[in-house]
Amino acid sequence: MRRQSQKGAWQSVLILCRADRSEISELLDEHGARWPLICAVTILCGCALYGGAVGLWRGPEQALYTAVKMPLLIFLTCGGNALLNGMLAQVLGSGLGFRQTLIAILMSFAISSLLLAAFSPIVVFIFLNAPPLTSAAKGSGHSITLLMDVLFIAFAGVTANRRLLRLLEVRCSALIVARTVLWSWLAGNLFLGAQLAWVLRPFIGSPNLPVTFLRPDPMHGNFYESVFHALRRLL
Repeated sequence: MRRQSQKGAWQSVLILCRADRSEISELLDEHGARWPLICAVTILCGCALYGGAVGLWRGPEQALYTAVKMPLLIFLTCGGNALLNGMLAQVLGSGLGFRQTLIAILMSFAISSLLLAAFSPIVVFIFLNAPPLTSAAKGSGHSITLLMDVLFIAFAGVTANRRLLRLLEVRCSALIVARTVLWSWLAGNLFLGAQLAWVLRPFIGSPNLPVTFLRPDPMHGNFYESVFHALRRLL
């Protein structure tokens, strides 16, 4: 433990990349603000880099806005659900305390942020070859941007949560407990994260609307209401 605590920031990032469950499991018991800070900085840098790459198709201003909003969304989700996730971990018998729960979830988001940062050059390459905003096919360029963003975020999220499940398997008394805890965390984070993403939109920006940090009415409606109306129109 002492040897791990003396490792530098780069070695700490390598630990997150390897995501060795026994090594990370020991880090959950480490005291101090070192690991929460490392995870927070990783999330900030990784999500900002990816967000900036995603917003480039719409322009430099949108790239700046998205670089701010991507890590902000993660931090608001983690902070908003910190108490709930800690309570669920204890009620479901994981053996994790509030601090350990927070670090575990931050590590999961840090891993997904590292993956998104690695996707950033690919994102820029795709945007350079997609129909530009000034072309008649700008609608296709927007669709390509949106679809690619969804696929990359989904891949990073699934990979990070698989690593989180492996970590929970080490700390929990049974596999069913680890899976129950993970699904309960996912449900809460998705519920809050989806609504926060609705408030913080746009992340890419419609080609027919001016670039803004937030919509004029960010608190109007909610994500779930929009899904309901979309399903009703479809059916």
